[in-house]
Amino acid sequence: MTEQIIIEAQKRTVKGKQVGALRRQGILPGIIYGRIKKDQIQPIPIQLDLHEVSQTIKKLTGSSLVTLNVEGEKYPAILRESQRDIIYGTLRHVDFMAVSLSETLQTEVPIELIGQAPAEINMAAVVVTGVSVLEIECLPQDLPDRIEVDATILEDIDSVIYVKDLDISENITILTDPDELIAGVTYVTIEEEEEEEEEGELAELLDEDMEPEVIEKGKRDDEFDEEEE
Repeated sequence: MTEQIIIEAQKRTVKGKQVGALRRQGILPGIIYGRIKKDQIQPIPIQLDLHEVSQTIKKLTGSSLVTLNVEGEKYPAILRESQRDIIYGTLRHVDFMAVSLSETLQTEVPIELIGQAPAEINMAAVVVTGVSVLEIECLPQDLPDRIEVDATILEDIDSVIYVKDLDISENITILTDPDELIAGVTYVTIEEEEEEEEEGELAELLDEDMEPEVIEKGKRDDEFDEEEE
């Protein structure tokens, strides 16, 4: 489990078109919904410091657990959606889902290959990847930000890594098909067949006994002389 991430926020009373004024002041509107303990909560409009939250969100994945400190009341939550300006890319709104620390949840965690496969170095091979996320179920506090997979075990052309080969915490249940491919090795394919086919066609053209076509552009000089006489 990674270190606890705390995000400071305040309750927001401004709504509708007036939210634009908040953004101009460097304040980011957001909302919290979900569950606290076993109870569904009413959505809570919040506001956050745009600069601070932008820096924090860069480090988060869809499975990162954060603590929202809203005027002293703390909500364990997961970032569910972030809306950005289509031109400038700045944050315009964030949605957080509050979660119960005593109930498991299902989510997707990104898979990240770590290191370089020896097969790429020693055999001029390439690593091909399969699934890029892993569907898991666990308590929110056991959620990993990502699943790291060691690519250095891909030593030869027969090396593969399947979901069933992963060694992760016993607190996490993997829901993805265990036979799904995560990574494997293959040779670089050169399209030799196309090259050979093109060379064959050229050879056929050169071998053909073709008479060049002569196009008569005009009369010979001696023909003009005869007509003039």
